[in-house]
Amino acid sequence: MPTIRSATLADIPAMLQIEQSANSHPWSEGTFHTCFSERYFNAVLLDENDVITGFYIGEKVAVEASLFNIGVSPTAQGRGYGQQLLQHFIAQAQELDALDCWLEVRQSNSKAIKLYEKCGFIQTGVRPNYYPTAAGREDAILMALPLG
Repeated sequence: MPTIRSATLADIPAMLQIEQSANSHPWSEGTFHTCFSERYFNAVLLDENDVITGFYIGEKVAVEASLFNIGVSPTAQGRGYGQQLLQHFIAQAQELDALDCWLEVRQSNSKAIKLYEKCGFIQTGVRPNYYPTAAGREDAILMALPLG
């Protein structure tokens, strides 16, 4: 049975490996390091062999929680790990007294959009030409989840 625990700086290599294998334009190691200050709440998912198989990066500022990144190793996708991580993020945001959760997602990432909608997120806007692609740029869909 998978478990979720708080991420530590020592987890960054495993998180970076997942990020690089799951994304066409992955975050850098330096970006991961900047997300370990007091306003961030990050977690990793460990599979039944205690191998880090997924993660998320969350931030709380004032009354808003933002999901900056979430990823599951491509070899472990389709097992519900993404939903477990997202539900953990939402629960952590509630424990931190956030009133809303926010995220943005590539317009082409229909699987993620379905997951976010399944967990109650609604589309609130679009950031045109936000994400880089091999052929140029694509829009980001902004989504929110009211917690109150």
